[in-house]
Amino acid sequence: MSESQTEWWAPARPDGGEAPQARATRRDSRDRRKQARVRKARRRRTTWVVLVVLVLVGGAGYLVWSMLGDMLGGDSKVATATDFPGPGHGSVEIQVNPGDSGQAIGQTLKDAGVVASVGAFVDAYDATPGATGIQPGTYSMLLEIPAADAVTALLNPATRVEEKLVVPEGRRASQILALVADALGTSVESVEKVVGDGSAIGLPAQADGELEGWLYPATYAIQPDDDAAGVLTAMVTKTVQVLTDLGVPEDQWETTLIKASLVEREGKLDDDRPKIARTIENRLAQDWRLDIDAAVAYGAGVKGTELTKAMLEDTSNPYNLRRLKGLPPTPIASPGKASISAVMHPAEGDWMYWCTVNLETGETWFSVTEAEHGQCVAAMNEWLAENPQ
Repeated sequence: MSESQTEWWAPARPDGGEAPQARATRRDSRDRRKQARVRKARRRRTTWVVLVVLVLVGGAGYLVWSMLGDMLGGDSKVATATDFPGPGHGSVEIQVNPGDSGQAIGQTLKDAGVVASVGAFVDAYDATPGATGIQPGTYSMLLEIPAADAVTALLNPATRVEEKLVVPEGRRASQILALVADALGTSVESVEKVVGDGSAIGLPAQADGELEGWLYPATYAIQPDDDAAGVLTAMVTKTVQVLTDLGVPEDQWETTLIKASLVEREGKLDDDRPKIARTIENRLAQDWRLDIDAAVAYGAGVKGTELTKAMLEDTSNPYNLRRLKGLPPTPIASPGKASISAVMHPAEGDWMYWCTVNLETGETWFSVTEAEHGQCVAAMNEWLAENPQ
């Protein structure tokens, strides 16, 4: 080999052995390869560690996001697109509580299986004019329906699960309690227990624990979860509201209801009620007996058509206005707004008598003198003879 060779390895030793420089070179080469393998293994381990950490962090993030989504309404922005295609099936009853927002209603519907997501319902709720008018109550809903259909259903009164309780004007408290018991599917005794001294249903102090006259006649919507206390409270509250709206002074509430109950039981036509109210005032001013048979019948616990001569003569009956002067101790029925208004605004006139001459039409005559009243009584008796009951 010439002197000009440029290979990096050293020439062999003359004795056939390897030169120290060559051995050192090979050791260095092995060391470098080993270090390379170590570095490569470390890089692989580092990569796996990073991947595991990313998976764990991602999973924890998803868990946190899901929990936050549940706390904030159960759906994220992605979930707002989740909706059932419809048309729905089966049925379920859901409750909308007073003050529920669209989000709260959506959560109720989602939990019941009506809508697929809260977000879809909220979107439909926000896009529907009048959706804020959804009323509290119980609703019968289809399962798995589009959110827009759910909003429409909640705005449809036919979807509400309720029973109508109709309380006509002129009914006694005992009759109204029976109507309430029937509507709630319970016993009259259980309803009477709720009344107690009246404090549980908001009966004003001036009623002195007497329920008569304070259960306002109207139509009430009874929900499946309503109870007697709630229904009766609503009736008393309505009476107070009407008295207040008509400007009745609070210290005159009971007296006004007593007079209005007499007008309610005697009057058949709204146009006659202010005249009856005036005649009652005229009789009281003249210190006359009111001679109202409806009050006598109330005190005797019978219908007006069942009154006997003995009942009309019974002075132990505090409601016997045929024998006792002044007003009865309590109302004798629940008066409506027209009768209460008549007491507050009686007609102008000097009548001292009234008499219904036709029990079917309610035609009533008003008289100033006893002679005129006698003619009215004759006409009434003639009608009764022609129309025996």
